[in-house]
Formats: sequence, C-alpha cells, structure tokens
Amino acid sequence: MKPTLLILAAGMGSRYGGLKQLDGIGPSGETIMDYSIYDAKRAGFGKVVFVIRKSLEQDFKEQIFSKYENFIEIDYVFQELDNLPTGCSVPENREKPWGTAHAVLVAEPKINEAFAVINADDFYGADSFKVMASYLQALETENEYTLLAYKLQNTLSEHGTVSRGICDLDKNNYLKKVVEHTKIYPRDGKIYSELSEDKTITLSENAATSMNLMGFTPSAFKYFKSYFNVFFEENKQNLKAEFYLPSLLTNVIKNGEAKIKVLSSNERWFGVTYKEDREFVVKNIQEKVDKGEYPNKLF
Repeated sequence: MKPTLLILAAGMGSRYGGLKQLDGIGPSGETIMDYSIYDAKRAGFGKVVFVIRKSLEQDFKEQIFSKYENFIEIDYVFQELDNLPTGCSVPENREKPWGTAHAVLVAEPKINEAFAVINADDFYGADSFKVMASYLQALETENEYTLLAYKLQNTLSEHGTVSRGICDLDKNNYLKKVVEHTKIYPRDGKIYSELSEDKTITLSENAATSMNLMGFTPSAFKYFKSYFNVFFEENKQNLKAEFYLPSLLTNVIKNGEAKIKVLSSNERWFGVTYKEDREFVVKNIQEKVDKGEYPNKLF
C-alpha cells in the first residue's frame, strides 16, 4: 500500500507574517507545499492529508486543494483547541494550539497506512521524499518508525537564530534522543548554540538535525494518544505548553515501546522562517527549475 503524506498546515507563522503556507514562491506561483506534494507523488506516496484550522478551510479549498484534483487524492482534518481525546476539555483562557504531536493525533481518522509527516512551510527536497517513501514501503515492523535527518549546516537561516532538534544516535543509526537547541546561528565559519545568557557552545556542521520529516505506521497513534493524555494532565494549568513531536519520540524510546531509525539526506532544507528568507527560497527554486529538476509550472 502506498504511504500517505500528512502535512501540518495549521500555523500562521508569526515571525514571517501572514499565511505563508499560501505564499507563491515558484515561477508560476507555486507554494512550498506544491513542491512537497509534487515530490511526494513521484516518490510513491498515494494520498495527502492536510491538518488545518477551520478558519483556513475556505482559503485552502480555493487556493490549494483545487490544484490537486487530478494529481493525487486529498483529504483534510481540523486542528482545533477542542479536538481532544475523550475525558479532556479545554482549560479556561487557553488560546495557544496544542503542538505538532497533537496535530498528528487529530489526523488518526483519515490514516490507515504508513505515513510521513512534514511541515507545510518547509522545503525538504526530492531525494528526501524518495528515501522516506522507500523506507515506509519496505517497513515490516509495526513498532519501528523513522526520522529523516539533515546536516545542520543545510538547515540554517542567514537572517536570525533558528530552533533545531539535534539527534543523538546509536552505532546503528537508531535515535537515542532529540536535543532541542532554541538559538542556533552561524558566524565566522562556525555554528553556535546559545544555551543561556552566559553559555554558548559550538555544534558540528554535520550534526544530524530533525526538521520534522518523520515516518510512522498507524500503530503510533496509540502512543500519540496516551502521551498526549499524560502531557495534558501535567500541563492543564500551563496555557502555553505544547506537545511536540520530538517529545513523543523521546517518550517511546525511553520506555522501550518503539525504535526510531534515522535516515539521512544531503538535501538543502530551506523555509521562510523570516521575511528575508523568501528571496533565498525563490532563488533556489528557480535554480532547480533551470536545471530541469522541476517543470516551470507544476500543475
């Protein structure tokens, strides 16, 4: 069975400003999502499921979904504050979304096969989708999942600090843990991570870096549900706490419930974290079109 691509597209992107998921960056107005879906289809994915907010439904129907009608099967779900497991209710004054792991959890009714997760506003590269699709199609173990890691140097922005999950691997390239670094930046040929006001360390340019391109089987949903319940009970009074994908992976590894195989990619990841990143993205997409990696008009 062909794997499904799950696209997390409910965020607005506060640092970038506006609904960056619908921003045209290709020569014919293509969005970053368009390139991800194009790459996923030719890599072997058979369906795309979007996670969006109810308030964005009309925009997506008019500007996004209609483009794919004759290209690949499309479905979508809503990530809303009240889309919670049975027994949970929204705390008073809660406004912040519940996080990326919650976004995956709400897609459970739409997915019955192996699936990969990506962010809507990230460009992952054609080879990354090929590697992920090949792994998911060959996967025979229900409780083995995967994460595709990039070299840290291939994920940075020239216009500000970035937050990245650095992977700690064992000798067989299975994930031991993901360490979150929230202020990473390049300077004078080195890469730094500011841990606090008085502590900064250097990181390897080749450090295996998670960009939320992960692969799961449907068995993972039971872990998303159980660990969200734990998160919810522990954070009901914290109105800004979010349940992130790296936290989910850390929990299942720590408790011996699943193994996470880390795949590698030499692709250059890029996205529009800051407004100034847009020019870089447009330039790099155009270069790929000029090289024949993509047609001038995708759809």
